[in-house]
Amino acid sequence: MSKTTVFLSGATGYIAQQIIVELLSKGYNVVGSVRSQEKGEKLKSYYGEHFQYVVVPNLEQKGVFDEALKKHPEVTVFIHTASPATFSPEDNERDTLIPAIDGTVNALQGIVDHAPQIKRVVLTGSTVSTVDIADFTDPTFFMNEDSWAKVTYEDGKTKDGLTAYWASKKYAEKAAWEFVESKKPNFTISTILPAYVFGPQAQDAEAKGQLNLTAEIVGGFYRLSKDDKVPEVAGPFVDVRDVAKAHVIAFEKDEAQGQRIITSNGRFSSQLILNIIREKFPELREKLPVGVPANGKVPESDSWDDSKSKKLLGFKFSDIEKVVVDTIEQVIRANE
Repeated sequence: MSKTTVFLSGATGYIAQQIIVELLSKGYNVVGSVRSQEKGEKLKSYYGEHFQYVVVPNLEQKGVFDEALKKHPEVTVFIHTASPATFSPEDNERDTLIPAIDGTVNALQGIVDHAPQIKRVVLTGSTVSTVDIADFTDPTFFMNEDSWAKVTYEDGKTKDGLTAYWASKKYAEKAAWEFVESKKPNFTISTILPAYVFGPQAQDAEAKGQLNLTAEIVGGFYRLSKDDKVPEVAGPFVDVRDVAKAHVIAFEKDEAQGQRIITSNGRFSSQLILNIIREKFPELREKLPVGVPANGKVPESDSWDDSKSKKLLGFKFSDIEKVVVDTIEQVIRANE
């Protein structure tokens, strides 16, 4: 494809900013949606003349992208990353489910109504769409690009915040596929389904203090003290920079149209992350807990089958050591 302008919703996000970096490095222009002018100006200061922003304060409001799309007829690709990312909502349905689902449908309807020139749409989903909470950390559980989690909308509405998040990802993605099936729009969609997303922020300035959600799983080790308990987290992971690459490939490659694309590169454990930090950053050893180093082993084999996605994307994913080292190096720089 010739270089074009890409609309990116939720442009201040962790994954979204790495997508901006990837897009700009490949010569694309970017229009990003943000929730306030202040946030837009901050991004503008980072990314310069090939980045513009529009303020979109409320995702679930109908027509929320209409004016932005009418203002930018040069856009031919839409990447939708904006979605609630909280595990502690006051009201599961109001704060998590409805914004995720309606935000996705509103974006797609806005394209149909006001941007017929847009031919490719990429949606940021999650591997949680494919597998339930109880099975997510089980390396023997089989899943692939055709799998769907069994979590129901009612589960998401009535159970805990994590279940609400799980359901929001599943039902927002399903809403997108159902929209395309029923409306037969002028565009194709692809969905990117990342595992736990680790790796550095796009800007060092964003790495000060507590990081957002999954990034804090790695970055949070920097703030541990010797007597602290090692957090118990394990599961599949992927480098945020690889997730960003996948979003771009998803609209550049014809064979990616209409595909669910899993981005994952093996398993991690908290102890494995700690072992890597203690080995690679000797200056931090005295302040960090030791844990139980032998517990850092993770399964060498995995029943997750993302071979179709890996073949489609066609690049080598970063391993856990690179992800951890790059993250901690950035956190150290940002907090000096």
